[in-house]
Amino acid sequence: MLDVIGKKWLYFLISGLVIVPGLISLILFGLRPSLDFTGGTLLEIKIPPPKEQKIKTEDIKKITESQKIEVGSIQPSEKDTYLLRLKPITQTENQKLQNALKKKYGPSVHQERIETVGPTIGVETTQKAILSVIVASLAIVAYIAFAFRGIPKPYSSLKFGIVAIAALIHDVLVVVGVFSLLGYFYKVEVDSLFITALLTVMGFSVHDTIVVFDRIRENLRKMAGQPFATIVNESIIQTLVRSLSTSLTVVFTLMALLLFGGETIKWFVVALLVGVISGTYSSIFNAAPLLVVWEEFSRKKVK
Repeated sequence: MLDVIGKKWLYFLISGLVIVPGLISLILFGLRPSLDFTGGTLLEIKIPPPKEQKIKTEDIKKITESQKIEVGSIQPSEKDTYLLRLKPITQTENQKLQNALKKKYGPSVHQERIETVGPTIGVETTQKAILSVIVASLAIVAYIAFAFRGIPKPYSSLKFGIVAIAALIHDVLVVVGVFSLLGYFYKVEVDSLFITALLTVMGFSVHDTIVVFDRIRENLRKMAGQPFATIVNESIIQTLVRSLSTSLTVVFTLMALLLFGGETIKWFVVALLVGVISGTYSSIFNAAPLLVVWEEFSRKKVK
């Protein structure tokens, strides 16, 4: 029989090795916020390449900066289309930029869209993003504590809720840490879609954890008298195939989206993919073992 609980410290160590580099990056470099949080202008420009001329993002950046426009980032989007994230620009500055690009690449240069976000809206988006994560976490603790209120004594339903949040924080730290590293090394920015991905990962993580916890609750009655560690280990094994099957289905779908979904949702899908994999791991190898550690510590303290 697979002994997950017996190797719990190994699984905790693996989680630590995954989280620590991202955490260090987060402390030193932070995240690279997009216009959604900082305010600015997003330009989507279609530039069909002239004959025998290759378009480089570095050249577009030089042209933009020559118009005294501060550039945040320039990324290829769809075919012959580029996303320019800039400091807020006026209509006159935008027109001068279009003219400069047409002079370089020809009259076929076409502006697909322009969006401007003010700094006030960016601050409000940041505040609401933080608030949404906090409210979701508190609601999850309250729900799990209520849903598991009928577990046999001396076990506490509140412990189940707090441990679920600990696993959830693990998954959030993994995703945020990965994007901090991506932001530093590959200039990847986080936008409002990233917050959507985080909230989705939180829901998925707790969903998977609750499945394991629910089986623990059932086995506490069926296996009364057995050591708590044995009951938890048996519960993990009983739900292991179900958890892996569910997660793999989601992973395969996200891989298809990553390969064929286009540039605009690429990093949103990456965030979900990292979060789903981390959520599956934490639900099986972190949440339930952490519950055992807490229970054993509580009993030793009582003795």
